[in-house]
Amino acid sequence: MISVVELTKVFTAAGDKIVAVDKLSFNVAKGEVYGLLGPNGAGKTTSLRMILGLLSPTSGYAEVAGVRTSENADEVKRRIGFVSAGAGLYQWLSPRELLLFFADVYGLSPAEARESLDRLSQTFDLGEFLDRRCGTLSTGQKQRVSLARALIHDPPIMLLDEPTRGLDVVASQVIFEYISHVRELGKSVILSTHRLDEAQRICDRFGLLHRGRLRNEGSLEELRAATGCQSLVDMFLNTIQHDSAPA
Repeated sequence: MISVVELTKVFTAAGDKIVAVDKLSFNVAKGEVYGLLGPNGAGKTTSLRMILGLLSPTSGYAEVAGVRTSENADEVKRRIGFVSAGAGLYQWLSPRELLLFFADVYGLSPAEARESLDRLSQTFDLGEFLDRRCGTLSTGQKQRVSLARALIHDPPIMLLDEPTRGLDVVASQVIFEYISHVRELGKSVILSTHRLDEAQRICDRFGLLHRGRLRNEGSLEELRAATGCQSLVDMFLNTIQHDSAPA
């Protein structure tokens, strides 16, 4: 469902070249949750932006459900649901208005939009505040609306960029339940996060990203066998220490 091949992004700042993502390659199968993991600055968000078609790669490509972002970015966006901690809501719209607006943006017919709205309203229990302005909702209610918005067009692919950032334990649990829900629907999921303990709970496979490069990849058992470490945290600490060691 998702193929990333030699994806590279180089920025130029003050005459210096900065390699944000360096020949990144991985695949995500249908119904699989793939954890793209790393500390802040590892290149996670840049990678997701290239997969989404929001940022052009310096070289390499990403293919989403058979469509390359470099060839048809708009079609790729239709096939992806995106969840980010930084994505806000239109404060003066109600959840109903917001979700129907995004359904229209994605090309759903009025009947399809109403059917999707009804289904998601039940799934995320939006009924009691569906017609209130988003600006009056609690943090948890806004979170549920944001999750529903990403699924309004029933995309086969989900990208989640640091979705639990700034959330407490209860709100974070909603995200975990959401990921389990979309996995059960057979969707392919990329979870980008630096919260390694959280990723270990939910992901099927992991890609450990550091300084723009994929250092290790596999299931938890495969990574344990390859690194000799039991937890993702220890694996990353060893990677960082190795990179910092003098040549």
